[in-house]
Amino acid sequence: MSKRNRRSYSSEQKADAVNLVRRVGNLSQVARDLDLTASSLRNWVKQAEVDEGRGADGALTSEEKKELQQLRREIHTLRMERDFLKNHRARSRFLLDQKLWPGLPSAYP
Repeated sequence: MSKRNRRSYSSEQKADAVNLVRRVGNLSQVARDLDLTASSLRNWVKQAEVDEGRGADGALTSEEKKELQQLRREIHTLRMERDFLKNHRARSRFLLDQKLWPGLPSAYP
């Protein structure tokens, strides 16, 4: 069995597929007709319900998921910047110590 190439769908295409599932009522048939996996289509239907306010308690809407993803990316960037600055500060201090006291044993490798 060959691996299927990853495809992407616009939010309009996903909404149309969800509406079709709601009209037809048979998720498996709609998935076959649209050449989708049933699990992907099921996830789209569940997410549409959450976005409409009918999902499980604590489930994140699409907007909340986008915001969370953006915040995680921002945190990652800030941590990298912080680590860089900490390392730069330690390296600068090491170089300054070597310049001021050349015979001083180094605490840094």
